[in-house]
Amino acid sequence: MNNNPSGNHGPLGSNGSHIPTASTSQSGQTRPARLPPARKADFYTTRTLRTRAEMLGVAGLPSVARLTSPAPAYPGAPALPGFSVPVHGAFNPGSEPAATTPGSFALAPHIGGPLMFASPDTPGMPAPSDKTAWDFLPDGWTTQPHPQGCRGHNKGAEPIIAVPAGEQPLDPSVPPSLRRFVAFQPVTQLEYARLGIITPQMRRVAQREPHLTPEQVRDEIAAGRLIIPANIHHLAHQLDPMCIGRASKTKVNANMGASPVSSSTDEEIEKLRWAEHWGADTVMDLSTGGDLDACREAIIRNAKVPIGTVPIYSMIIGRKLEDLTPRIILDTIEHQAQQGVDYMTVHAGVLRRHLPLVRNRLIGIVSRGGSLLAKWMLTHDAENPMFTLWDDICRILRRHDVSFSIGDGLRPGGLADASDQAQLAELAVIGELTERAWRHGVQVMVEGPGHVPFDQIEYNAKLQRTLCHGAPFYVLGPLVTDVFPGYDHITSCIGATAIAYHGAAMLCYVTPKEHLGLPKRGDVKEGCIAYKIAAHAADVALGIPGTRDWDDELTKARAALNWQRHFELAYDEDTARAYHDEDLDVDTDFCAMCGHDWCSVRISKEIQDFASGKAEGFERGKAVKSAALSPEQQAILEQRGYLKPSEIHKLASKLRGKGSDKAACHSDYADEDQAKRLQRQALGGELVQLNTAEAHNLPREDRII
Repeated sequence: MNNNPSGNHGPLGSNGSHIPTASTSQSGQTRPARLPPARKADFYTTRTLRTRAEMLGVAGLPSVARLTSPAPAYPGAPALPGFSVPVHGAFNPGSEPAATTPGSFALAPHIGGPLMFASPDTPGMPAPSDKTAWDFLPDGWTTQPHPQGCRGHNKGAEPIIAVPAGEQPLDPSVPPSLRRFVAFQPVTQLEYARLGIITPQMRRVAQREPHLTPEQVRDEIAAGRLIIPANIHHLAHQLDPMCIGRASKTKVNANMGASPVSSSTDEEIEKLRWAEHWGADTVMDLSTGGDLDACREAIIRNAKVPIGTVPIYSMIIGRKLEDLTPRIILDTIEHQAQQGVDYMTVHAGVLRRHLPLVRNRLIGIVSRGGSLLAKWMLTHDAENPMFTLWDDICRILRRHDVSFSIGDGLRPGGLADASDQAQLAELAVIGELTERAWRHGVQVMVEGPGHVPFDQIEYNAKLQRTLCHGAPFYVLGPLVTDVFPGYDHITSCIGATAIAYHGAAMLCYVTPKEHLGLPKRGDVKEGCIAYKIAAHAADVALGIPGTRDWDDELTKARAALNWQRHFELAYDEDTARAYHDEDLDVDTDFCAMCGHDWCSVRISKEIQDFASGKAEGFERGKAVKSAALSPEQQAILEQRGYLKPSEIHKLASKLRGKGSDKAACHSDYADEDQAKRLQRQALGGELVQLNTAEAHNLPREDRII
């Protein structure tokens, strides 16, 4: 195994988390150096757990803090006569002791069982499967008790390890990591986990998921509920191992790739870096044009995140679909595995018997892989070659530790086709393919539908959980309406939030260009942000520890009217700052939405009996003129088009108030007479002073404020 799995990604804290270099703000407070959005999400949602661990002097959280204690009681929990708050024992997603929310309404977490982080079931939902990957060991394998073995299985209360065929049981006094094999050599993360061995990649994942121990990561992999897509060849480059599973935080995938009519390898590398910057946890190269092999090679060598592909795209470049043979299929998959692809979408669940079920669909088969294989089956009057070659494909993927992403070739392409016979029949076959892949020691996740009415989302998620025995669910969208082309990043992230709450482990982003064309750089950003919103919202709702800490810090900054801290905590700092300065380039005790007298946040802050706005470390200090717009912020306002070029230029160069750095438009930075002169010029007359005390029902001399 690679002993340096995370590559060179900057300084690490005591648990391996990357710690940004500190800097000093205008107010003299020490702040982390500016973080890119992807790092910001990790840093702020795990910092409390990390700090607590460091205070205890341990590399990770002790077990008592890792999902074994009940959720804390909240002060002043709401109690209405005849109504109770529907809590089910979920953990507090935040660490703020004074929070007044009753917390998550999700189920109590069960790491080591089928309900890791889970939503309560609506009546009629399928029950979780009683099987795990432990029920689908390779032929001849057995299990034995071992004190350092895996929990989270369904084979009794004792920890266990697997015994490969031809090997002797391990002496309980010997740690699994010291085991010596005669005939078997583990390759995949699933095989190592079954043997009770914690790999460097598992330890790295536990560093990135501080609510989980390395042992829990191993146990979830052994049960088939979590994967680490980490090709042994990609680990030799820049790959930073991550995990996908419902015991972990929700992940986001970004699709990219050159097409026959658009883009190039250089553009795709730029989009890769851009997607990583905006928080993509994995990237799929879906190239169908240009030099596919060179493009894929370049992406893998440059990627810090796992890379997925759909091999059938390469199989048919330069040849007719009808000429596709078993040898071409297996050689292409072997080649991509040797290149370092971390997971592959293989549409093996689409069978000949399913095709009549598609006949009356409004939009037929919308999966490229599914439609290509359907045509091949009809042309050759033969079964899907991906299905008939499944065991051979499994053996190839095992040799390189490539994870399956079993494709949903019959996913619905419109609401009218959702949850139909074709989709569900394929899902049942995918469940069988999952079992067969586990018997080969291959990690598996399962792809899910793309267009689903909102009311059917929970059923889709929980049916997959049953049929595929808890294998991670990887879902595109789903879109909850079909009539907003150009805005499908929004229509789909609504469904994505819901399906992540109900069980999906990774969300495939949708950009504004979905159904319309190949996404450009800006589309990649918008798709990533929409799906980071969906993923984060689901994690908070599920009660994953630490996930709300980031939100709570921003709320404290907002309550304190500490604009600089507000922007530092914002996921997209440049956009937040640019939008603010578009109306008012002064960081003072109000914004342009309400102005001074009508600012409810300012009034709440000034009421002495309220805690609002008084959190330690979030003090605003005196009003300050904001810095000149950065080039990125200037470009944002230019694209919005609401300000004149001259106005944007002034904000970028801070030319307001000649000979001074004061903003002459604001009375904090100009004498009273000058401010009135400027106001008269702008308004063409006198400014009428408005006293809002009466509207607030406040006397002129209010002792509370």
